[in-house]
Amino acid sequence: MRLSALLALASKVTLPPHYRYGMSRPGSLADKRKNPPGTRRRPVAVEPISDEDWHLFCGDRVEVLEGKDAGKQGKVVQVIRQRNWVVVEGLNTHFRYIRQTKDDRGAMVPSEAPLLHNQVKLVDPVDRKSTEVEWRFTEAGERVRVSTRSGRIIPKPEFPRADGIIPETWIDGPKDTSVEDALKRTYVPRLKTLEEEVMEAMGIQEPRRHRKVYWY
Repeated sequence: MRLSALLALASKVTLPPHYRYGMSRPGSLADKRKNPPGTRRRPVAVEPISDEDWHLFCGDRVEVLEGKDAGKQGKVVQVIRQRNWVVVEGLNTHFRYIRQTKDDRGAMVPSEAPLLHNQVKLVDPVDRKSTEVEWRFTEAGERVRVSTRSGRIIPKPEFPRADGIIPETWIDGPKDTSVEDALKRTYVPRLKTLEEEVMEAMGIQEPRRHRKVYWY
């Protein structure tokens, strides 16, 4: 397991039962401003979709069906499963101010707003048009997405993580720790202190002994 995965496990945030998911990462400063501790926000009804039926992933090419950008295509850059949201790069944008203070009005930057899963469709790689998909199994037993119109398999994209690594295409380099070295047992627990182990390894003899101490 890589260090980034261990740090991700250690940084998991315990969320309250009535937590409302948004665009910000849970536990971040922006999220804490929208979900301050001790407040209970109104719950949001979300259509239940199982992980087996979900078919949109980061890196997918989709077409927007509704809104001002209807008919345009883009790449999915963020998926929020808890709200059935997808964020398409450069589409469904709105402008907002950042670094706004009393003396400075800040800067206006574009920001992508999320879209519901039923407001976008996957693009068929055959004709570059939107299509319905369904999950099927190949002869090798692999579960894949298939276009219902053309029958073409739409593979899951290889989307990089936040640190820029694509796990499926990663090749260990000379500075990476191998799996054998990581699983190798190099420590044997002993009933000795660190000082005693160092003295034993360096061949240092200590004839002195602690005198007995009596407590009254």
